[in-house]
Amino acid sequence: MNFAFTKYHALGNDYIVINPKDLPAPLTTEQVKIICHRNFGVGSDGILLGPLPSTTAKCALKIYNPDGSIAEKSGNGVRIFSRYLWDTKFVGNDEFALQTDGGIVRSTVFDGGKMARVEMGKVSFDSEAIPVAGAKREVLNEKITVGGREFTFCAATIGNPHCILPLPEISAKLAHEFGPLLEVHPNFPRKTNVQFLKVLDRANIQIEIWERGAGYTLASGSSSSASAAVAHKLGLVDRSVTVHCPGGLIKIEIGDDFAIRMTGGVTRVSEGVISSEIFSVKLS
Repeated sequence: MNFAFTKYHALGNDYIVINPKDLPAPLTTEQVKIICHRNFGVGSDGILLGPLPSTTAKCALKIYNPDGSIAEKSGNGVRIFSRYLWDTKFVGNDEFALQTDGGIVRSTVFDGGKMARVEMGKVSFDSEAIPVAGAKREVLNEKITVGGREFTFCAATIGNPHCILPLPEISAKLAHEFGPLLEVHPNFPRKTNVQFLKVLDRANIQIEIWERGAGYTLASGSSSSASAAVAHKLGLVDRSVTVHCPGGLIKIEIGDDFAIRMTGGVTRVSEGVISSEIFSVKLS
């Protein structure tokens, strides 16, 4: 059951790409957990499975979180997978459509594969679309209490759910402490990604990220998209925003209808073969 993989990172957010044609059988949840484990497996923030067949795009992509759950959309994952398709000559330098569980995105790889630009789709603040519990509304500047602390939060979706907390100061410690509590808060029926947001000026924001199903993350394209959109919705930034993640910078352009164009770097890390021997381990 040995099979090939390629590993990339996007500003420190690392993914393993597996082509389904190389798999002897479909991946199980337990196998995903082991492959992503940083001690017992290759180690990553998730698995990108593709190219898969699609009738509406060049191909489809399935995104796995390291806990084995499915992520509807990942901006960094899409950039990485786009680079993989470019590396394997499945696509060239022209824009192409990619189907995710969170909708169709359009991607372009450039700068010798080192950069990718993705039309991520439209951000919505609608509680039913995200989803957020309660009456139908735009979820802006609401109160939420976790771990004995009250926060003001906004919620958004760009194909996956986000909880954004604007704050005067943010830190990795804050994300580690409150991110896991917010991720599973009953306000969010499908759990949520969490971003702690600091506005630096009209063109720059900083975020710390707790990713649903993955934990603390150095960078996230969908988190950057949602955070920039919220900051713009609140009137705090203009339409062109540089998002400062712990792993580096992501450029976000916000359209009139909150359509998001995201641009960021991709780095090829390694390729190899996953041995079936790792699956003899049973994770608790």
